[in-house]
Amino acid sequence: MPDNRSSTAEFEDSLGLQVHEVVIVGSGLSGIAAAVKLDRAGIDDFVVLEKADRVGGTWRENTYPGCGVDIPSAVYCFTFNPNPKWSRNFASQPEVLAYIEDTVVEFGIAERLRFGTELLDASWSDADRQWTMQTTRGTYLARHVVFATGLLTEPKFPPLPGLETFTGTKFHSATWNHDIDLADKRVAVIGTGCSSVQIVPEIASVVDELIVFQRTPAWVIPRLDFPIPSFVQTFFRLVPAAQWFLRFVCDVILRTLALVMRRERTARLLGPVGRGQLRSQVPDPTLRAMLTPDFTIGCKRLLLSNTYLPALSRSNVTLLPHALTAVDGDKLIAADGTEKFVDVIVFATGFELRYPPIAKRIRVRGGSTLSEQWDRTSPEAYLATTVPSAPNAYLLLGPNIVMYNSLLSLAESQIDYVIDAIRLTRSSGVEALEVIEQHFAAFNERVQRDLGNSVYNTGGCASFYIDEHGKNFVTWPWSTAKLRKSLAHFDVENYDVVRNRHELPRSESVSG
Repeated sequence: MPDNRSSTAEFEDSLGLQVHEVVIVGSGLSGIAAAVKLDRAGIDDFVVLEKADRVGGTWRENTYPGCGVDIPSAVYCFTFNPNPKWSRNFASQPEVLAYIEDTVVEFGIAERLRFGTELLDASWSDADRQWTMQTTRGTYLARHVVFATGLLTEPKFPPLPGLETFTGTKFHSATWNHDIDLADKRVAVIGTGCSSVQIVPEIASVVDELIVFQRTPAWVIPRLDFPIPSFVQTFFRLVPAAQWFLRFVCDVILRTLALVMRRERTARLLGPVGRGQLRSQVPDPTLRAMLTPDFTIGCKRLLLSNTYLPALSRSNVTLLPHALTAVDGDKLIAADGTEKFVDVIVFATGFELRYPPIAKRIRVRGGSTLSEQWDRTSPEAYLATTVPSAPNAYLLLGPNIVMYNSLLSLAESQIDYVIDAIRLTRSSGVEALEVIEQHFAAFNERVQRDLGNSVYNTGGCASFYIDEHGKNFVTWPWSTAKLRKSLAHFDVENYDVVRNRHELPRSESVSG
């Protein structure tokens, strides 16, 4: 930050304000990546706000049985800290959480963490050209804010009449109740998404009876999981290039899959994989029919599992191919009128992507919140990172970034973009950068246009990717390479530039 802020900072600090060049909100994978990369880039005046008492984000919160990654571990680690110690090709939740905590220690960023500090409100001031953040532990001021709160933060519950009358135990998969012993219990799992396919096989052999409520079936493909022997882990540690090569191979496979998913007609090519999995793992034709989707593979997120479909064939497991529509005491009522009596309800119903909590706490120019702005249109961002009326604010894993690849890798590309922007403000006498509305609108028009013939939009399913405005606000329409190239350098020509007040007026151009 410019030298002329030092006296101001001292004055503000005397008032109990905490002043930094950058504030990062969230200490999950993307927040820790931002912290390490900022520090390595020489941008060392920053803190990380975390509402909990431990790092980890979604990997701290989600502790349900079977919880783990759904892409190969080789690509699910920081580029600056490859992990040769993964015990499996698909790492489990405890391993990922331990890896995040080890990274904090190894890169010396523990002192940057502010635990028990929940962001309540973040507002931009044109007059002060900075962000003011009200938290549960005081007020923070910053020139730049990186919102690294992730996608999977707010558990989503279906609206169910009579849920308050349920006499048993109920909880969401993201807030698993480990005090409840499921042995000999009648358990209902609501939903058949990513978490459900991990939970069901783990608890099916424990419970007395398991009822799985399936609103719509989903495509399940093989999960190429296997233990990584200790000698291979040692080899990766001694020969880092070998692990980098494996990462490269996995990345190429994922990029190819993303390319296939870009068009509905090419996504159909994967249909035989899903149908073959059903034929080999579900011998009962009636059950197989209930589990066979009527939409193109890839329209909804692919589910990877070798154990989910066989678990549904167990004698104590019942698949109800209908949504849960009501609750009456300990009785659950399905859409077709079927009634089931249970002791425990597990909601494996995903997360609220349309209205993420952080958007309700970001107050842009004019005083409205980002969620109010998105309510009028749809969740939108420029390169999934910036929005108009919010200068110097950066969303990690914002709207329209999801694809079949490591979200951590994509977040790291965004962080490089953010670092480039902060460096520009440091070197060019700039106080604020704000994406130009015209460029923002044109970009999002291209996003929606090119998503029009993707499998996500035309695959024949009712997907959470599409909001009430008919817009796909979740997925990226182009290749992984294009996203990384777009984020490789900060494109200042698409931004309004506010120079230091003692130098030039607002919106003077700056060379990138």
